[in-house]
Amino acid sequence: MIQRTISTPFGDLRIAGTANVLCEVHLAPSDAGPSDTTSSPALDESERQLAEYFDRKRTTFDLPLNLRGTDFQREVWAALQTVGFGQTCSYLDIARRLGRDASSCRAVGQANGRNPIPIIVPCHRVIAANQTLGGYRGGLALKRQLLAHEGVCSPPDT
Repeated sequence: MIQRTISTPFGDLRIAGTANVLCEVHLAPSDAGPSDTTSSPALDESERQLAEYFDRKRTTFDLPLNLRGTDFQREVWAALQTVGFGQTCSYLDIARRLGRDASSCRAVGQANGRNPIPIIVPCHRVIAANQTLGGYRGGLALKRQLLAHEGVCSPPDT
């Protein structure tokens, strides 16, 4: 797998994939080492589209993805991709989109937390039913920054 670190207004991201597909986005990578210099059209396009997103020129992504997970996880991740820029939904909303009831909320939350391609598969747009932010693998400050970037909430206190 080819890896590349890219700078964003909210810190570095580590993207990884092959020549043809994006497989992973790592939030706030810690000492990931140098980027691979191997050519990768998929990573080049991922980097370009992420830069456009952070420059407020892009609200959707059109990238070849390899979402590795269980069938249920892939269903959840597909549902996440229907949550539009500047919108939020709850775990229950996602469960209902999948034709499931409230008893599936925990499983939806676990699948959400295992999303291998955050931001592009926008798990940051899922909030708790009581309208609090809930959790985020990249930390609540980053989740709030991403939502503020999309106009959903105010930026974090400094």
